[in-house]
Amino acid sequence: MTSSDTIEMRRANGTASITAYIIAYNEENKIEAAISSVLWADEILLIDSGSEDATAEIAERLGSRVVQVEFNGFGNLRNSAISECRGDWIFSLDSDERCTVEARDEILSVIAQEDAADIWRVPRRNWFMGKWIKHSGWYPNFRQPQLFRRGSMTYDTLPVHEGWIPAEGARVDILKAAIWQIPFLDLSELQGKATRYSTLGSQKVLAKGGGRSMLSAVVRGCVEFTKHYVFKLGVFDGWAGFIIAFGAAEGAFYKHAKAYVSRLETLPPDAPAMSESDRNCENVADSLNEAQ
Repeated sequence: MTSSDTIEMRRANGTASITAYIIAYNEENKIEAAISSVLWADEILLIDSGSEDATAEIAERLGSRVVQVEFNGFGNLRNSAISECRGDWIFSLDSDERCTVEARDEILSVIAQEDAADIWRVPRRNWFMGKWIKHSGWYPNFRQPQLFRRGSMTYDTLPVHEGWIPAEGARVDILKAAIWQIPFLDLSELQGKATRYSTLGSQKVLAKGGGRSMLSAVVRGCVEFTKHYVFKLGVFDGWAGFIIAFGAAEGAFYKHAKAYVSRLETLPPDAPAMSESDRNCENVADSLNEAQ
């Protein structure tokens, strides 16, 4: 039985259906665990942006419907995802997230209630450097709402850290149960993501008229480190807290630094014109080469 048949059967019985969607690109090391955590959903949708590894094949093997969407910023990607969802409710899960049993049970309870709020924010618990992070702004932390009725919200079209736009009259609530996030398997992955996100983020900086000075980039990096390590108590997360704060500082710095550099004339100057003495030397060298 296809996911479409399951959804229609649930609707015929007066029961709300749910689609879990996951966006991914080259996530073969994470996608199986993510999909396995939402096998209870009526439909699982993988939005893939041309992965060059086995991400799409793994998703299909696990029964997911795979749709290829060209990456044009995360906001556009997520809007494409929800337009493909068939369920009455939508649950958004990233490839580095895992739905817990407690979150699953609460989600199923919510969608069974006709008078439930339309949009739900979901707390996340992060595992990093061999431990659960308790501070650093990472617990509990939230991204855009992850559970919502189909048609109750959309995303803006910012390239990264996209916002969300509720439909008029939509009610918002917060789930009690947390899901898990395993954001980085190692520090190389952290660096790679920071590079990609700072490049995308620089576009947002430019769109807001920023990137006017390198000093601003330095100050913003210092502010981010202080915010995560001191005010968000990252110091109590040990070296993991330091790395989180340092990574946040580095991301902020490069986001604004890249915006600043993009405003500069980066092409090298033309080669200087040859003087008469340079030409004479060149002619002498050519003559010697011919003689040899």
